Amino acid sequence: MSGNAKRRLQALSQQLVEGIPDAGTFEDIPRIRTIAPDSVGPRVKDKVAIVTGANSPTGIGRATAHQYAQNGAKVVYLCDYIDTHLSTHKREIESLYPGTEVYIRQFDAADEAAVKAVVEDAIRDHGRLDIFFANAGVVGQQKMLTDITAEEFAATLRVNTVGVFLAVKYASIAMQKTSPTKPYPSGSIVCTASIAGLRSNGGSTDYSASKAAVISIAQTAAFQLNGTGIRVNAICPGLIETGMTQQMFDAARARGTQRKLGQLNPLQRGAIADEVARVALFLGSDESSYVNGQAWAVCGGLSAGHPFVPGKLA
Repeated sequence: MSGNAKRRLQALSQQLVEGIPDAGTFEDIPRIRTIAPDSVGPRVKDKVAIVTGANSPTGIGRATAHQYAQNGAKVVYLCDYIDTHLSTHKREIESLYPGTEVYIRQFDAADEAAVKAVVEDAIRDHGRLDIFFANAGVVGQQKMLTDITAEEFAATLRVNTVGVFLAVKYASIAMQKTSPTKPYPSGSIVCTASIAGLRSNGGSTDYSASKAAVISIAQTAAFQLNGTGIRVNAICPGLIETGMTQQMFDAARARGTQRKLGQLNPLQRGAIADEVARVALFLGSDESSYVNGQAWAVCGGLSAGHPFVPGKLA
């Protein structure tokens, strides 16, 4: 057998090697076959996770780290370019979920050496990497495309797109490594995109282009990693109250117009970070074992139709 053939065989997922096990029968019908563990238990038990963009107190990264820890993650790395709150987040998570080890790392998500280093830390110190939530991003240039310089455009793509590419690149390498506690390659890479990457008018030109690229990276990577059991998906949030949008929410509350926030989606409201974190938890868990290469909109239904102002159809 050639070296390439051996490597290919070693990279196959457990399902491709062993198949999906038979569950026996109940009376004269087959029992339901499963891959994921029981949904009533911790959903990411004993997994090692890396979360970027985790510094913001109201951010999706912090909320997701809490969901991973609450659901049994063995290790969570909290990473961000700014570290003003990372130590506080670490203390809070460890106090609430003492079974989870929390590590903090300050680095630029688009710094290749730094991304490689945190992934290698996980493998060296814990022997595995199961989840990488590539959540770090910037809001982009809030101005007309004719006023955006090439340098500004590139700066947005550097963080939002190159950062995600590096996360997928190095996480997928690490997730293919096996050990006595992880006999088969597997893992889930979750990338934060946006409804701006799905449809127009969700953000500026540079931001929208960067998030469309995130979706494309997730879809392309899913196919390039075929057979490894590594899944890559994108989350596309709508209007979420986070550090990026806090000024908008605060201004609306000050004017008494908060009811207008989210009025174009069927739920008629904006969202909080935990509502996105729950999706990141599902995608990071084995419960989403057959979800791959998808762009999951978490937008209250905004991306499902053509927005209109209620009462103004005629």
